[in-house]
Amino acid sequence: MTNKKQNHYPGAFGNLEQPYCSYNTAKIAILPIPYDGTSTWIKGADRGPAALIEASGNMEMYDIETDSEVYRRGIVTLEPLDCSAEPDEMAEQVYHTARRILNDDKFLVGLGGEHSVSSGLVRTTVERFENVSVLQLDAHSDLRDEYEDGPYNHACVMARIKELCPIVQVGIRSMDVSEKKNMDLNRALFAHEWFDHPDPIEWINSRLTDNVYLTIDLDVFDPAIMPSTGTPEPGGLWWYDVIKIIHGVAAQKTIVGMDVVELCPDPSNKAPDFMAAKLIYRTLSMIFTKEK
Repeated sequence: MTNKKQNHYPGAFGNLEQPYCSYNTAKIAILPIPYDGTSTWIKGADRGPAALIEASGNMEMYDIETDSEVYRRGIVTLEPLDCSAEPDEMAEQVYHTARRILNDDKFLVGLGGEHSVSSGLVRTTVERFENVSVLQLDAHSDLRDEYEDGPYNHACVMARIKELCPIVQVGIRSMDVSEKKNMDLNRALFAHEWFDHPDPIEWINSRLTDNVYLTIDLDVFDPAIMPSTGTPEPGGLWWYDVIKIIHGVAAQKTIVGMDVVELCPDPSNKAPDFMAAKLIYRTLSMIFTKEK
Protein backbone atom coordinates (compact mmCIF):
# COMPACT_ATOMS: atom_id res chain seq x y z
CA MET A 1 0.00 0.00 0.00
CA THR A 2 1.12 3.57 -0.70
CA ASN A 3 0.29 7.11 0.35
CA LYS A 4 -1.74 6.09 3.43
CA LYS A 5 -1.38 7.45 6.94
CA GLN A 6 -2.22 6.30 10.44
CA ASN A 7 -4.81 9.03 11.07
CA HIS A 8 -6.75 9.12 7.82
CA TYR A 9 -7.97 12.43 6.47
CA PRO A 10 -11.66 12.22 7.47
CA GLY A 11 -14.09 11.57 4.65
CA ALA A 12 -11.43 11.76 1.94
CA PHE A 13 -11.55 9.88 -1.36
CA GLY A 14 -8.68 7.39 -1.28
CA ASN A 15 -7.81 8.31 2.32
CA LEU A 16 -5.06 10.48 0.89
CA GLU A 17 -2.45 12.11 3.06
CA GLN A 18 -1.45 15.76 2.88
CA PRO A 19 -0.60 17.54 0.66
CA TYR A 20 -2.59 15.46 -1.84
CA CYS A 21 -5.98 16.29 -0.29
CA SER A 22 -5.51 20.05 0.08
CA TYR A 23 -8.08 22.25 -1.68
CA ASN A 24 -5.55 24.93 -2.54
CA THR A 25 -3.28 22.59 -4.49
CA ALA A 26 -5.60 19.80 -5.67
CA LYS A 27 -6.40 19.63 -9.36
CA ILE A 28 -9.38 17.31 -8.79
CA ALA A 29 -12.38 17.94 -6.53
CA ILE A 30 -14.84 15.27 -5.38
CA LEU A 31 -18.29 16.67 -4.55
CA PRO A 32 -20.64 14.29 -2.69
CA ILE A 33 -24.31 15.00 -3.48
CA PRO A 34 -26.31 12.56 -1.33
CA TYR A 35 -29.71 13.37 -2.87
CA ASP A 36 -32.43 10.76 -3.25
CA GLY A 37 -35.54 12.89 -3.38
CA THR A 38 -37.16 11.64 -6.60
CA SER A 39 -36.07 8.01 -6.98
CA THR A 40 -39.00 5.73 -7.68
CA TRP A 41 -38.08 2.15 -6.76
CA ILE A 42 -35.23 1.13 -4.43
CA LYS A 43 -34.27 3.99 -2.12
CA GLY A 44 -30.76 4.47 -0.77
CA ALA A 45 -28.80 6.46 -3.36
CA ASP A 46 -28.32 9.14 -0.73
CA ARG A 47 -25.97 6.69 1.01
CA GLY A 48 -23.98 6.13 -2.17
CA PRO A 49 -21.35 8.88 -1.83
CA ALA A 50 -20.37 7.87 1.70
CA ALA A 51 -20.17 4.18 0.79
CA LEU A 52 -18.08 4.95 -2.30
CA ILE A 53 -15.67 7.18 -0.39
CA GLU A 54 -15.31 4.61 2.38
CA ALA A 55 -14.53 1.86 -0.13
CA SER A 56 -12.03 4.08 -1.98
CA GLY A 57 -9.71 3.94 1.01
CA ASN A 58 -8.91 0.34 0.08
CA MET A 59 -7.64 1.08 -3.45
CA GLU A 60 -4.05 0.85 -4.54
CA MET A 61 -3.23 4.29 -5.90
CA TYR A 62 -0.95 3.08 -8.70
CA ASP A 63 -2.88 2.47 -11.92
CA ILE A 64 -1.33 -0.39 -13.89
CA GLU A 65 -2.86 0.29 -17.30
CA THR A 66 -1.79 3.95 -17.47
CA ASP A 67 1.39 3.46 -15.41
CA SER A 68 0.40 6.51 -13.37
CA GLU A 69 -0.49 7.78 -9.91
CA VAL A 70 -3.16 10.37 -10.60
CA TYR A 71 -3.58 11.15 -6.89
CA ARG A 72 -0.34 13.13 -7.16
CA ARG A 73 -2.37 15.77 -9.02
CA GLY A 74 -4.24 16.25 -5.76
CA ILE A 75 -7.76 15.00 -5.01
CA VAL A 76 -9.75 17.01 -2.49
CA THR A 77 -13.01 15.65 -1.09
CA LEU A 78 -15.49 18.42 -0.33
CA GLU A 79 -18.19 18.50 2.30
CA PRO A 80 -21.41 16.81 1.15
CA LEU A 81 -24.15 19.13 -0.04
CA ASP A 82 -27.21 19.63 2.15
CA CYS A 83 -29.78 17.72 0.13
CA SER A 84 -33.00 18.64 1.90
CA ALA A 85 -34.29 20.93 -0.86
CA GLU A 86 -37.05 20.36 -3.42
CA PRO A 87 -35.91 18.95 -6.80
CA ASP A 88 -35.78 22.30 -8.64
CA GLU A 89 -34.03 23.97 -5.71
CA MET A 90 -31.59 21.08 -5.52
CA ALA A 91 -30.65 21.58 -9.17
CA GLU A 92 -29.91 25.24 -8.44
CA GLN A 93 -27.87 24.39 -5.36
CA VAL A 94 -25.74 21.91 -7.31
CA TYR A 95 -25.26 24.45 -10.09
CA HIS A 96 -24.05 27.26 -7.81
CA THR A 97 -21.75 24.97 -5.81
CA ALA A 98 -20.24 23.49 -8.96
CA ARG A 99 -19.71 26.95 -10.45
CA ARG A 100 -17.59 28.00 -7.47
CA ILE A 101 -15.47 24.86 -7.80
CA LEU A 102 -14.93 25.28 -11.55
CA ASN A 103 -14.04 28.93 -11.02
CA ASP A 104 -11.20 27.64 -8.83
CA ASP A 105 -9.93 25.66 -11.82
CA LYS A 106 -10.70 22.19 -10.44
CA PHE A 107 -11.67 19.11 -12.40
CA LEU A 108 -15.01 18.30 -10.78
CA VAL A 109 -16.30 14.81 -10.04
CA GLY A 110 -19.90 14.74 -8.80
CA LEU A 111 -20.94 11.81 -6.62
CA GLY A 112 -24.62 10.99 -6.58
CA GLY A 113 -27.08 10.39 -5.23
CA GLU A 114 -29.67 9.90 -7.88
CA HIS A 115 -29.17 10.95 -11.48
CA SER A 116 -31.14 14.20 -11.20
CA VAL A 117 -28.06 15.86 -9.67
CA SER A 118 -26.33 15.82 -13.06
CA SER A 119 -28.34 18.65 -14.60
CA GLY A 120 -26.80 21.31 -12.34
CA LEU A 121 -23.31 19.92 -12.92
CA VAL A 122 -23.73 19.99 -16.69
CA ARG A 123 -25.24 23.47 -16.65
CA THR A 124 -22.18 25.01 -15.01
CA THR A 125 -19.84 22.96 -17.22
CA VAL A 126 -21.52 24.27 -20.37
CA GLU A 127 -21.09 27.82 -19.08
CA ARG A 128 -17.43 27.24 -18.21
CA PHE A 129 -16.28 25.48 -21.40
CA GLU A 130 -17.01 25.93 -25.08
CA ASN A 131 -18.30 23.25 -27.43
CA VAL A 132 -19.44 20.76 -24.77
CA SER A 133 -21.42 17.60 -25.36
CA VAL A 134 -22.50 14.99 -22.82
CA LEU A 135 -21.77 11.27 -22.99
CA GLN A 136 -24.36 9.37 -20.97
CA LEU A 137 -23.59 5.78 -19.95
CA ASP A 138 -26.85 4.47 -18.58
CA ALA A 139 -29.45 1.71 -18.69
CA HIS A 140 -32.28 4.24 -18.94
CA SER A 141 -32.83 7.03 -21.43
CA ASP A 142 -34.15 9.48 -18.77
CA LEU A 143 -35.86 11.60 -21.45
CA ARG A 144 -39.30 12.15 -19.96
CA ASP A 145 -40.43 15.77 -20.10
CA GLU A 146 -41.96 15.39 -16.64
CA TYR A 147 -42.42 12.54 -14.21
CA GLU A 148 -44.32 12.34 -10.92
CA ASP A 149 -43.02 15.39 -9.04
CA GLY A 150 -42.11 17.49 -12.09
CA PRO A 151 -39.39 18.19 -14.67
CA TYR A 152 -36.42 17.66 -12.31
CA ASN A 153 -37.13 14.01 -11.53
CA HIS A 154 -34.30 11.55 -12.13
CA ALA A 155 -36.31 10.16 -15.06
CA CYS A 156 -36.14 13.60 -16.74
CA VAL A 157 -32.46 14.43 -16.27
CA MET A 158 -31.35 13.90 -19.87
CA ALA A 159 -34.33 15.87 -21.17
CA ARG A 160 -33.06 18.81 -19.08
CA ILE A 161 -29.45 18.27 -20.18
CA LYS A 162 -30.50 17.97 -23.81
CA GLU A 163 -31.82 21.53 -23.51
CA LEU A 164 -28.27 22.67 -22.65
CA CYS A 165 -26.06 20.82 -25.14
CA PRO A 166 -25.88 17.79 -27.46
CA ILE A 167 -25.97 14.36 -25.85
CA VAL A 168 -24.83 10.86 -26.85
CA GLN A 169 -26.48 7.93 -25.08
CA VAL A 170 -24.81 4.53 -24.70
CA GLY A 171 -25.98 1.36 -22.97
CA ILE A 172 -29.69 2.21 -22.98
CA ARG A 173 -31.97 -0.81 -22.58
CA SER A 174 -35.05 0.57 -20.84
CA MET A 175 -37.36 3.48 -21.74
CA ASP A 176 -41.01 4.48 -21.91
CA VAL A 177 -42.59 4.86 -25.33
CA SER A 178 -43.25 8.54 -24.55
CA GLU A 179 -39.48 9.14 -24.55
CA LYS A 180 -39.07 8.21 -28.22
CA LYS A 181 -40.07 11.66 -29.37
CA ASN A 182 -37.20 13.17 -27.36
CA MET A 183 -34.58 10.66 -28.46
CA ASP A 184 -32.28 11.17 -31.44
CA LEU A 185 -31.77 7.59 -32.61
CA ASN A 186 -28.65 8.66 -34.48
CA ARG A 187 -27.10 9.61 -31.15
CA ALA A 188 -28.14 6.55 -29.14
CA LEU A 189 -26.27 3.24 -29.06
CA PHE A 190 -28.53 0.77 -27.31
CA ALA A 191 -26.99 -1.96 -25.16
CA HIS A 192 -27.95 -4.72 -27.60
CA GLU A 193 -26.28 -2.75 -30.42
CA TRP A 194 -23.05 -2.24 -28.47
CA PHE A 195 -22.22 -5.95 -28.48
CA ASP A 196 -22.63 -6.29 -32.26
CA HIS A 197 -21.28 -2.92 -33.43
CA PRO A 198 -18.14 -3.16 -35.62
CA ASP A 199 -16.56 0.03 -34.22
CA PRO A 200 -18.55 1.49 -31.32
CA ILE A 201 -15.78 3.82 -30.13
CA GLU A 202 -15.51 5.54 -33.49
CA TRP A 203 -19.31 5.77 -33.60
CA ILE A 204 -19.34 7.48 -30.20
CA ASN A 205 -16.45 9.85 -30.88
CA SER A 206 -17.87 10.91 -34.24
CA ARG A 207 -20.93 12.26 -32.44
CA LEU A 208 -19.18 14.02 -29.55
CA THR A 209 -17.77 17.55 -29.58
CA ASP A 210 -14.19 18.38 -28.59
CA ASN A 211 -15.09 18.90 -24.92
CA VAL A 212 -17.04 16.12 -23.23
CA TYR A 213 -18.87 15.84 -19.93
CA LEU A 214 -19.20 12.23 -18.80
CA THR A 215 -22.22 11.12 -16.76
CA ILE A 216 -22.19 7.50 -15.60
CA ASP A 217 -25.29 5.96 -14.10
CA LEU A 218 -23.97 2.76 -12.51
CA ASP A 219 -26.95 0.80 -13.80
CA VAL A 220 -25.24 0.91 -17.21
CA PHE A 221 -23.38 -2.13 -15.87
CA ASP A 222 -25.00 -5.53 -15.86
CA PRO A 223 -26.52 -6.23 -12.42
CA ALA A 224 -24.37 -9.36 -12.22
CA ILE A 225 -21.43 -7.06 -11.39
CA MET A 226 -23.34 -3.96 -10.22
CA PRO A 227 -26.43 -5.05 -8.28
CA SER A 228 -26.33 -1.99 -6.00
CA THR A 229 -28.50 0.39 -7.98
CA GLY A 230 -32.03 1.64 -7.52
CA THR A 231 -33.26 0.36 -10.89
CA PRO A 232 -31.14 -2.61 -12.08
CA GLU A 233 -31.68 -3.78 -15.65
CA PRO A 234 -30.48 -7.06 -17.20
CA GLY A 235 -28.33 -7.08 -20.31
CA GLY A 236 -25.88 -4.40 -19.28
CA LEU A 237 -22.30 -3.60 -20.14
CA TRP A 238 -19.33 -5.17 -18.39
CA TRP A 239 -16.34 -3.57 -16.69
CA TYR A 240 -14.00 -3.60 -19.68
CA ASP A 241 -16.78 -2.45 -22.03
CA VAL A 242 -17.17 0.74 -20.02
CA ILE A 243 -13.41 1.17 -19.59
CA LYS A 244 -12.99 0.76 -23.35
CA ILE A 245 -15.51 3.52 -23.98
CA ILE A 246 -13.91 5.94 -21.53
CA HIS A 247 -10.40 5.17 -22.76
CA GLY A 248 -11.45 5.71 -26.37
CA VAL A 249 -13.14 9.01 -25.62
CA ALA A 250 -10.34 10.28 -23.37
CA ALA A 251 -7.80 9.52 -26.10
CA GLN A 252 -9.55 11.63 -28.74
CA LYS A 253 -11.54 14.21 -26.76
CA THR A 254 -11.07 16.38 -23.70
CA ILE A 255 -13.19 15.19 -20.79
CA VAL A 256 -13.88 18.36 -18.78
CA GLY A 257 -16.04 16.96 -15.98
CA MET A 258 -17.87 13.87 -14.82
CA ASP A 259 -20.29 12.36 -12.36
CA VAL A 260 -21.03 8.86 -11.11
CA VAL A 261 -24.54 8.37 -9.79
CA GLU A 262 -27.13 5.88 -8.53
CA LEU A 263 -24.99 3.76 -6.22
CA CYS A 264 -27.49 2.25 -3.78
CA PRO A 265 -25.18 0.47 -1.34
CA ASP A 266 -25.87 -2.91 0.21
CA PRO A 267 -24.06 -3.28 3.56
CA SER A 268 -23.74 -7.04 2.96
CA ASN A 269 -21.96 -6.58 -0.39
CA LYS A 270 -19.16 -4.01 -0.50
CA ALA A 271 -17.85 -5.04 -3.94
CA PRO A 272 -20.10 -2.64 -5.92
CA ASP A 273 -19.02 0.27 -3.68
CA PHE A 274 -15.38 -0.52 -4.39
CA MET A 275 -16.12 -0.95 -8.10
CA ALA A 276 -17.68 2.52 -8.25
CA ALA A 277 -14.66 4.05 -6.49
CA LYS A 278 -12.26 2.19 -8.78
CA LEU A 279 -14.23 3.38 -11.82
CA ILE A 280 -13.69 6.99 -10.80
CA TYR A 281 -9.98 6.51 -10.13
CA ARG A 282 -9.45 4.60 -13.38
CA THR A 283 -11.30 7.30 -15.31
CA LEU A 284 -9.22 10.06 -13.72
CA SER A 285 -6.10 8.08 -14.56
CA MET A 286 -7.10 7.89 -18.22
CA ILE A 287 -8.04 11.57 -18.37
CA PHE A 288 -4.90 12.92 -16.76
CA THR A 289 -2.46 10.52 -18.41
CA LYS A 290 -3.35 12.25 -21.67
CA GLU A 291 -1.91 15.49 -20.24
CA LYS A 292 1.52 13.96 -19.53
